[in-house]
Amino acid sequence: MFMKCPYCGYEESKVIDSRSADDGERIRRRRECLNCGKRFTTHEVIETVPIIVVKRDKSREVFDRNKLTAGILRACEKRPVSLTQIEEMVNNIEAKIQSSLDREITTMQIGELAMEEIKKVDEVSYVRFASVYRQFKDINTFMEELNKLLTEKQ
Repeated sequence: MFMKCPYCGYEESKVIDSRSADDGERIRRRRECLNCGKRFTTHEVIETVPIIVVKRDKSREVFDRNKLTAGILRACEKRPVSLTQIEEMVNNIEAKIQSSLDREITTMQIGELAMEEIKKVDEVSYVRFASVYRQFKDINTFMEELNKLLTEKQ
């Protein structure tokens, strides 16, 4: 592999040492320039293709993990759900999105994935999230969702 030396600009170097960094997210390599002999460090990172979120109004934006986290945090507010559990939910959702072959996902699909994860952790948070996500119009639609939840528990 050709890696330009930061000291002399020569394009050939040899790898002296490689090791995992950032919990396997990147590889740290120590290199030695084949021209001047000086050593330098490079970091390799897997290049990811961004996930595009298609919103209800058909506009598009890049997937933002922070928005997902904020929505789940709001639903779990004042509930016995730890930040570790929330982080795990977001990680699971993001992993499912990243493993999909599609590079576009709708807000509806993200909402469904989030509801699946929240339901596993806390039913009240699930109902809160569902009420915003599904935009309950009246008490009847709210009751329908609660009845589904009760039926699933039996």
